[in-house]
Amino acid sequence: MPRLRLLTTKHCHLCAAAREALGRVAATAGVDWDEVDVADDVALAREYGDRLPVVLLDGREHGYWTVEEARLLRDLNAG
Repeated sequence: MPRLRLLTTKHCHLCAAAREALGRVAATAGVDWDEVDVADDVALAREYGDRLPVVLLDGREHGYWTVEEARLLRDLNAG
């Protein structure tokens, strides 16, 4: 699993902005990231479905609805 993962779903208006922000952060930090649609996983949909998009850092929830770019960069560099 990449250090960063973005949990999204179809028809999520916040997901496009989060995707762009996460792309900027990953490029700056030089890390890989991926995106997972929670509609394809019942457990993920149950846990995160009401707060999408969700950013996971090293498998743990880092934030939801928006990407706090400065905080995420700081936490990536600290880890």
